Amino acid sequence: MLLAIDAGNTNVVFALLSQGEIRARWRIATDPRRTADEYAVWLNQLLMLEGYAIADVDAVIIATVVPRALHNLQVLAEKYFGVQPLVAGHAPVEGGIELDVEQPSSVGADRIVNAIAAHHLYAGDLIVIDFGTATTFDVIDYTGAYKGGIIAPGINLSLDALVTAAAKLPKIAISPPENRSVIGRTTEAQMHIGVFWGYVAMMEGLVARIRAEIGRPTKVISTGGLAVLFDENSDIFDAIAPDLTIQGLALLHERSLKA
Repeated sequence: MLLAIDAGNTNVVFALLSQGEIRARWRIATDPRRTADEYAVWLNQLLMLEGYAIADVDAVIIATVVPRALHNLQVLAEKYFGVQPLVAGHAPVEGGIELDVEQPSSVGADRIVNAIAAHHLYAGDLIVIDFGTATTFDVIDYTGAYKGGIIAPGINLSLDALVTAAAKLPKIAISPPENRSVIGRTTEAQMHIGVFWGYVAMMEGLVARIRAEIGRPTKVISTGGLAVLFDENSDIFDAIAPDLTIQGLALLHERSLKA
């Protein structure tokens, strides 16, 4: 079985796959100081709860945007699973995708993996919106080439900055306002409107600008933890793909076997 690891700025997602199908997935807070031994104890317990064992894993692939986390994840694969892990963006799993940007080396591994999976799953020109610590907009043309995109502060990051910088503003949850009105009558309601509908307006506005610049019909694919929440309150999304990064890692692993 394949263990796919997606190490982001906020969380590390572990997914167990067999024949390209996700059998189990787990999430832990990203901490570059977490050792391979700590990962192994945690994973061993979760594998057993799902009816699996460490011995069932015979391949590991990693994508990370946190360089300091990579070493301990590689040690985890080598010491406890007995395999040399593949690392997205490093030979021999570079992916074969054209990075049609000015600084190809600066494109995050997660964005490359998302682009590979999106092009495999959906035809035509694509915009992939990934809701993470940052919200990224990635443009993939109909040939599968990565053309660039946008990086915006994630909604949680935006809310944290607002509450931290304004001493009298309370903490609020990320959720849709109680009604569709955009005139708040309490401080909390005004914050909900500003954060939530402001974020929806930002997304819709940027997608409209990207589509106008591309000049062809373009599908919008969303992924990440808040994808479903925004899908319920906007009509810009053509598909929700919560496991897009994991699917991309599975594709990279499959391609590496054929190389």
